[in-house]
Amino acid sequence: MNSDHMGIQTPNDEMLTWRHDFHQHPELGFEEHRTAGAVANHLRDFGIEVHEGVGGTGVVGILRHGDGTKTIGLRADMDALAIAEKNTFDHRSRHDGRMHACGHDGHTTMLLGAAQTLAKEPGFNGTVVFIFQPAEEHGRGALAMIEDGLFDRFPVESVFGMHNMPSLPTGHFAVRPGPIMACEDNFEITIHGKGSHAALPHMGIDPILIGSEIVMALQNIISRTLDPIANAVLSVTDFAVEATRNVIPERVVLRGDVRAFSPDIQDHVEATMERIVAGVCSAHGAHHEFSYTHEFAATINTDEHALIAANIARQVVGADKVDGACTPVMASEDFGFTLQHKPGCYLFIGNGGDGPGGCGLHSPHYDFNDEILSTGAAFWVQLVRSQLE
Repeated sequence: MNSDHMGIQTPNDEMLTWRHDFHQHPELGFEEHRTAGAVANHLRDFGIEVHEGVGGTGVVGILRHGDGTKTIGLRADMDALAIAEKNTFDHRSRHDGRMHACGHDGHTTMLLGAAQTLAKEPGFNGTVVFIFQPAEEHGRGALAMIEDGLFDRFPVESVFGMHNMPSLPTGHFAVRPGPIMACEDNFEITIHGKGSHAALPHMGIDPILIGSEIVMALQNIISRTLDPIANAVLSVTDFAVEATRNVIPERVVLRGDVRAFSPDIQDHVEATMERIVAGVCSAHGAHHEFSYTHEFAATINTDEHALIAANIARQVVGADKVDGACTPVMASEDFGFTLQHKPGCYLFIGNGGDGPGGCGLHSPHYDFNDEILSTGAAFWVQLVRSQLE
């Protein structure tokens, strides 16, 4: 047991064992059968009501205490990534081509630690809903649980999520009201030209030339059609062509990614892209296909709950270790879909700047920093006791 600020007790040694076990047995999105089973078994051991198979492989734990009617939801993600781990420590992945390269093993463990503490020493009056979500990396897990009746079956008034952040000092917290993480939209543009011999370009319609013009023109959307105060990123990340050195091809496919913090900006970028693609292709006599999909929603904290999270973090680690107005990041999280259905907050906990804890997310050398397991669990415990007084 580890004693934190405010006298909160969190089970450090057990959490270390759980975390290393999860890390050794990573599972991809909607395949988290072993992980979900272990989570469910731990919750039952704590005496918590368990519901399995929510949204596929999601697990929900329900803990009631007292006669209070207030409810709060706490969410952790469980899935791993299709990355071959290059670490050599004892708890490295035992499955080739899969690893916990984003720290979801740590997120799951911190929430389990909080659940154990709250089951033993409640200190609250109301209901806690522990949400263990599959398939965050796919961007489909939150929606799968919601569409499976998550908030109809297990109503909550607010919901909170937390992610480790490499480079943020160990055990520090960062949060902000409003947008904290961006959306992710994907696009695909297919340009149908007319093939010809490279020595006879006038006999064809060159889709490589057209594609190149489109790549350059798309960059003007951000720099020339958006308010300079607005934040957005548009990246063409794939320029695909079946090529032979002396042949102008028939077809080119462009793929890429758009990030923004506002649905209005998403809509503007999509409409402007489609207009530019159609115009450039038409000018050259080419045909095109355009698709644009919304993979992740922007993660937008409600002001009230961001303030609550910042205050709880200050209680747990001290005011000097909490940034309540952090800079938003352009990465995406499917917790954004959750916040479209319920008010709440998403925040960051520092994974450290040195050693494995400081390695970037999605790196084959990444590892969750075990030093913050108790700190993260303590945050959850104090949040529950504060909100369900």
